[in-house]
Amino acid sequence: MDDFRYKISARNDLLEKKPSFFIRTYGCQMNERDSEKMAGLLTQIGFATAASQDDADLVLYNTCCVRESAEDKVIGHLSYLKRLKTERPFILAVGGCMPQQKNIAQLLKEKHKYVDLVFGTTNRHRLPEFLWRVMEKGERVVDISEGDDLPEITDIAVTTREFSHKAGVNIMYGCDNFCSYCIVPYVRGRERSRPMAEILEEVRALASDGVKEIMLLGQNVNSYAGGIADWSFAARTARPSDPGQVSNDEQPSAFPELLRHVNEIEGLKRIRFMTSHPKDFSDELIAAVRDCEKVCKSVHLPLQAGSSRVLADMNRQYSKEGYISLAEKLYAAIPGLALTTDIIVGFPGETEDDFEDTLDIVRNVRFAGAFTFIYSKRSGTPAAERTDLIPRKTANERFDRLTAELYSIMTEKNMQKVGHVIDVMVEEAQPNAESINSCKNQSSKVFSYRGRADDHTLVHFTAEKEFLAGEITPVRVNTAKTFYVSGSAV
Repeated sequence: MDDFRYKISARNDLLEKKPSFFIRTYGCQMNERDSEKMAGLLTQIGFATAASQDDADLVLYNTCCVRESAEDKVIGHLSYLKRLKTERPFILAVGGCMPQQKNIAQLLKEKHKYVDLVFGTTNRHRLPEFLWRVMEKGERVVDISEGDDLPEITDIAVTTREFSHKAGVNIMYGCDNFCSYCIVPYVRGRERSRPMAEILEEVRALASDGVKEIMLLGQNVNSYAGGIADWSFAARTARPSDPGQVSNDEQPSAFPELLRHVNEIEGLKRIRFMTSHPKDFSDELIAAVRDCEKVCKSVHLPLQAGSSRVLADMNRQYSKEGYISLAEKLYAAIPGLALTTDIIVGFPGETEDDFEDTLDIVRNVRFAGAFTFIYSKRSGTPAAERTDLIPRKTANERFDRLTAELYSIMTEKNMQKVGHVIDVMVEEAQPNAESINSCKNQSSKVFSYRGRADDHTLVHFTAEKEFLAGEITPVRVNTAKTFYVSGSAV
């Protein structure tokens, strides 16, 4: 790869103007982190960042395939780019999860021949090679690793970040859970964990560069296995003896140990992680979240469904009772904890009673936030073979009932913050406003900001001083809405 980086860098140095790139990212934090890494590669080889896709020399779509709607958006945008390519020359690349599916890769190869470069989830580090073949050899490159051909982890040293004060750090890739509705294990591969020493080195470097908040990323961070010498395939794929109980006592994990090590790194102020699988959330991990002062008291714990029968159909490996028990244990151990979740409505075979079980968990657990979805068929997954599909009208009606229940609870939780002072990490400044200080009868500058509390509450606030992103300041909450609260710095 170094050879191709040198070749492209030398080529770009000879140009009067640096070629530019634009990356559009779809999907999860993992994809956002991948895009940062590819942006870092492109910067290293002499590309500059373009303001938009309309004037970029390279347009790269880093795609998601978790839901059909995400794929439809990509295909729709590609049609626009096809027209744009008739007006001016540029390289069009599609990478990430979508091409990792055989049917999509074939569609891009045969029906969208104007796409110059197609690659998957595991070979993004070869981007300089692919670009060299497109630019210098005039090739159309379609390179997808499949099945047993998925390589070992080859990470990319990032030189550019979207935010100066926070960053994501991949601790593992892939997933071994094979939930019946989910395409991720097929496009991301089986679980592969990075060595703990390598992760800690990356976090220390980010902290030294001014990063204040770290998000540890993985499809299921709870099953992170780096640093465990006897972490065998058999142990990694073992299941709890009783699927109705949420426990990983039979599955060793190094994640609590990793959290404790990251907590000791100087310069960091906050540590977050996602995503967690309920079946792997051990007592040891609960203790680590409780004990580590930098680990935020916010846990994203996907539920997906409230019915034990539907959860079994989904292959989630826990029951309704097990999830509620885990939530109660978390709340008891970690005062002030905010739980957020993912919920799917309209899974094949879902009855009204099944859906009522979902509402029952929502009312019992009282989530601080949720990502809600109507079931989306993913070709190649076991659920895609189901014929007992839920009518769209029924799914939409249940979705509306679910969100109404969730939003009522979220609003109530935010209302409880009114009058309290909470610590907020500044994310970004917003348009400034002038105000009159009536007591002193003089004009004073008021600055507006948005930030996040420790429990991930979105906070809009004003202050009479300037803050930098990453600074933490106490804010008194004055008003509350469903998705955010507002206040003033004190």
